[in-house]
Amino acid sequence: MTAPRSRLSVPTAWTRGAIGVLVLFALAEAMTRAEFVTPAYLPPASSIVGETVGLLGDGEFWDALGSTMWATLLGLLRAVVIAIPLGVVLGLSKRAYRASVTIVELLRPVPSVALIPLATLVYGRGTAMKVFVVTYACIWPLLFNTFYGMRSVDPVAVDTARAFGLGRVKTAVRVNLPSAAPFIFTGLKIASAVALILAISAEIVGGGASGLGIEMVEARAVSDLQRSYAYTLISGVIGLIVYVVLEFVEGRLFAWNTSSEVES
Repeated sequence: MTAPRSRLSVPTAWTRGAIGVLVLFALAEAMTRAEFVTPAYLPPASSIVGETVGLLGDGEFWDALGSTMWATLLGLLRAVVIAIPLGVVLGLSKRAYRASVTIVELLRPVPSVALIPLATLVYGRGTAMKVFVVTYACIWPLLFNTFYGMRSVDPVAVDTARAFGLGRVKTAVRVNLPSAAPFIFTGLKIASAVALILAISAEIVGGGASGLGIEMVEARAVSDLQRSYAYTLISGVIGLIVYVVLEFVEGRLFAWNTSSEVES
């Protein structure tokens, strides 16, 4: 049974999440202090948090963060421009779907990380390489969520629009797209997480001049694991911030959608 999301549900969720983080922090700290895990491989959680805070005053950190986020954002935007219109076309046209399904199913299983060496050869080790990898990875969740969103529209609503004299294009704009919008936004949320992961992965595997992944590799190269873990923690915090922002936007835009309900 489902019930509308109450005002108390969000604070409660945040409280539980905060408790979970504190418990995880305490366990990690205790395991290292008790030497269940060798401190040389996993520094105490408190020292990692201290290192993370210290990075905020480091200019190199902000340069690395800007490089990673720029590639993430640019790749995500390119994927949106490519995947959403393509998903709309495939969702509306059975002929277009049949003509493209083979190539789509051929390319979709290719791991995005496996393309990093090829992208490095073609684009070098700069931003263009990272953008290409991020774009490729983000296309798939956006494409398939858009496609299934367009296919899930109530046929009665489409027939009603046609009965009122709306053409195919106007029906798609006024009926199909609004109905598919929550699906598309879900694809955007998935793609945003994928984009950050692939941008950092491309930096770690492909190298480059600047980026969070580059800083992780360089810190490990000099055995500064505390700094490397700090960059890892920052990456997780950035992902959390993006998730929270998109959740807020989704709640405002699609409050009418039944998928925003939670189990009681």
